[in-house]
Amino acid sequence: MMATWLKLEDVVFFILALVTFAQLDYVWWVYLVLFLLPDISMIGYAAGPAVGAATYNVAHHQGVALAVCLLGAWMVSPPVLLAGTVLLGHSAFDRVLGYGLKYPDAFKHTHFDEFA
Repeated sequence: MMATWLKLEDVVFFILALVTFAQLDYVWWVYLVLFLLPDISMIGYAAGPAVGAATYNVAHHQGVALAVCLLGAWMVSPPVLLAGTVLLGHSAFDRVLGYGLKYPDAFKHTHFDEFA
């Protein structure tokens, strides 16, 4: 039941990211092109699961995404706000699909396992 609530919360975050992006002066294909960019963080897994989990979690942490969004809004910087919006939308979409923050022991061990 808790996992369902968490996924519903992430649907809201994904919609929030899309609504925020719609307020920016970018064409939609820019969002689509940048959408998978946070997954580059998985390259950390080449150095082992602990490093991989750390790099993945930084790029997929919604607190980081919201902080970047707030920084972009405070600076009145559309590129920074775009970066935060992409991070938030991507991480929310991943979580709706069941990909959560990673534990350092294995890629498939995520924070969602605690609610299964």
